[in-house]
Amino acid sequence: MSGGIDRLSSLPAADAEAVFLACCGAPSWARRMAVGRPYRDDADLLQAADRVWRDLDHGDWLQAFAAHPRIGERKPGEDQARRWAAQEQASVLGPNAAPGSALAELAAAQRTYEERFGHIFIVCATGKSAEEMLALLRARLDNDPETELRAAAEEQRKITRLRLEKWLADA
Repeated sequence: MSGGIDRLSSLPAADAEAVFLACCGAPSWARRMAVGRPYRDDADLLQAADRVWRDLDHGDWLQAFAAHPRIGERKPGEDQARRWAAQEQASVLGPNAAPGSALAELAAAQRTYEERFGHIFIVCATGKSAEEMLALLRARLDNDPETELRAAAEEQRKITRLRLEKWLADA
């Protein structure tokens, strides 16, 4: 077992649930992950995370989406999830941020997306430029609502995995 897995296993249930909630904003996912401890190793944890995510209902997915800031926006507060979101969106929030025109286009496209689908645009932003995210958003606007919900859920799964890996590495 890695040190992170050992630490996760030794946490009180409420603390483990808080770790998981920082990785994914769906309370039922966090609860199920905390109850599922101990995990044998990092791979076992990540497999469980994927399995539990895919077993959730659409309402749980929407809760996770709602916990994210829009691309290019910061949610108030300074918890771990917000710090991770800022790192993931470095291309639009960081010191080398996209030009204002790209951010304005992205903001307008996100409003269109939210009107069409009823939730914020979710994309695993790590390593993507504002222009790449805008192109992905525009392409996904052509999806029907069910296809888009599943696409957004897959992006959330990727984000959750990255955050779990970060937590394990830092623990």
